[in-house]
Amino acid sequence: MKKYTLIFSLMLAFVSVKAQKTEVINLYPNGVPNAKQAADYVEKADTAADGKIRVGKVIKPQLIAYYPAQPNGAAVIICPGGGYSILAIKHEGYDVAEVFNKMGVTAFVLKYRLPSDLIMVDKSIGPLQDAQQAIKMVRENALKYKVNPAKIGIMGFSAGGHLASTLGTHFNEAKIANTENTSLRPDFMVLLYPVISFGEFAHKGSRNNLIGLNPTEEQVKLYSNELQITANTPPTFLAHANDDKTVPSENSLFLARAFKQVGVKCELHLYPAGGHGFGLNNKTTSDQWIDRLKNWMADAKLFE
Repeated sequence: MKKYTLIFSLMLAFVSVKAQKTEVINLYPNGVPNAKQAADYVEKADTAADGKIRVGKVIKPQLIAYYPAQPNGAAVIICPGGGYSILAIKHEGYDVAEVFNKMGVTAFVLKYRLPSDLIMVDKSIGPLQDAQQAIKMVRENALKYKVNPAKIGIMGFSAGGHLASTLGTHFNEAKIANTENTSLRPDFMVLLYPVISFGEFAHKGSRNNLIGLNPTEEQVKLYSNELQITANTPPTFLAHANDDKTVPSENSLFLARAFKQVGVKCELHLYPAGGHGFGLNNKTTSDQWIDRLKNWMADAKLFE
């Protein structure tokens, strides 16, 4: 009997893997807002020797949906990093979505526009428009995607973490058409080695790409998201390496302190080592942050 039970379990596991599917969804079927034409601006994707895929010059923003075999109601929109110059779309996007599917979480990898004066009227709001449109689209189509409209989170790595935290702190001001007044507030945030501050500990490449080489003091403060935390900011999970030389861990530490000051729940995992851009696997530790995240989401009752 045990043998047949094992065979049946293996069959179920096989069916679950085969049942997983993906779908490419255009964010703006009726035209991209804040856009300018640039004839020689062509999207490109490069695959490195280590298998990592980097996408640049995005013109047509999209969601790449990953549907689990047995959805549990939770959904997450994933913003890959890349300094607002490229998207590290595989190890900070597709690979992560597949792991979420194993948890039963519906995942959407956001292929967002990278700020550029060549294709945008105002490059500082281009990525945020795409993030706002993404959560609007998922929330309005929650029944179709088999997700709970009150359990939709935003996730970001590095500069994608800046975009995710910008959505989580600037949701009251719509940068897109929203005649239905759909809530643009994510229900939770997940931020991995995120760019947060545009001040002393800024990742200068991300800051320069988004708001230019000579930003005003007002712009710097506006996009320093540790300064934008309120009591209505979504609860947040953070993971960072303390030896990160690209995006200093102060970005996460200052953000966690801001959460404490307003009384919003925040969980921070600060690893002694790991550097920057480790994706799912910080090779310096046996601890897996994705396991800590799963526990955090379960404790928050994000799984049905």
